[in-house]
Amino acid sequence: MQKALFLDRDGVINIDKAYVYKIEDFEFCEGVFEALKHFQSLGYLLIIVTNQSGIGRGYYSEEDFQTLMSWMRQELLHVNIKIDAVYRCPHAPEANCECRKPKSGMFKEAIKDFGIDVSRSWMIGDKKSDIEAARGVGIENTIFLGNDLDTEAKYCVNFILDTINLIKN
Repeated sequence: MQKALFLDRDGVINIDKAYVYKIEDFEFCEGVFEALKHFQSLGYLLIIVTNQSGIGRGYYSEEDFQTLMSWMRQELLHVNIKIDAVYRCPHAPEANCECRKPKSGMFKEAIKDFGIDVSRSWMIGDKKSDIEAARGVGIENTIFLGNDLDTEAKYCVNFILDTINLIKN
C-alpha cells in the first residue's frame, strides 16, 4: 500500500487569488518547492485534490483548467518534483455532487486508483472543507495551513515549510 500526501491547490500550492485559471495569474507559494521535494524524498505520492467551481459557474473551461495544470506540472518537473495525480471537482456548490470538498469523492477515487494506505497518508489544506474531506476517508494526519484556529485539523501551521517538521517518514 502506498502512502500519499494530499494537497489542496489554491492557497497551498499557489497563492489563492480566486478562480485562478490563467498561467499569468498563477504564483507558487513561498517554500512549496522545498516542501514538495522533501515529501517526495520520503516516498509520498503527491496528489492534488482541488475544488474548481469556476468551471461549473462558467468562469473558465475544463480546457483552461487542464492547460494550467499541465503548465504547473511542467514547472514542477523542472525542479524535479512529480505530481502523481490531480483530482478536481468542476461542479458549482449547488450541484451537491459527491466530489466537492467537504465530501470525499476525490479522495475515494485516488485511494482506489493508487492503493493508498490512509493511515500513513497526510492532507494539507487551507480550508475546513479540505480537512473534513480527508477525515471522511479516515485520513487523520491533517495539517491546516493558515491561522484559523477553528479547524478539526491535527496540526495548524502558517507556512508550508513548517510542515517539514511534522511529516518526517
